[in-house]
Amino acid sequence: MGMRVVCAGTFDHLHPGHINFLNQARALGSELVVIVARDKNVLKIKGIKPDHDEQCRMANVEQTGIADRVVLGNLEGDLFSILLELAPDLVALGYDQRVKDEQIRERLPGCAVIRLHPFYPEKFKSSFYRKKK
Repeated sequence: MGMRVVCAGTFDHLHPGHINFLNQARALGSELVVIVARDKNVLKIKGIKPDHDEQCRMANVEQTGIADRVVLGNLEGDLFSILLELAPDLVALGYDQRVKDEQIRERLPGCAVIRLHPFYPEKFKSSFYRKKK
């Protein structure tokens, strides 16, 4: 049995930074599951509505062919409960994701957590693409 890696994000304006993030996560295990944030949760957490709806963002991530499975995050309650359902061996976090590693380790004691490296963050961030609209 291989290692299941889970990563999550909004993936609005899918760009080379996201592709690099997904490829880094993919390289860490034999199975990659990507959680795409729900529109409602993006608004609650980031204070902005994504430019692309959750179905579009999910389809864009699926079309990369990098993940074995792409799922939408939870709509209600505890955002971390989906991790309990997916039972990852490792959670890969982006360099700029606001989640604390300890929060995941507390909920999933046997799970490793790794912060991935940035990929030209001065060039590839969704906020830059949002401003260009």
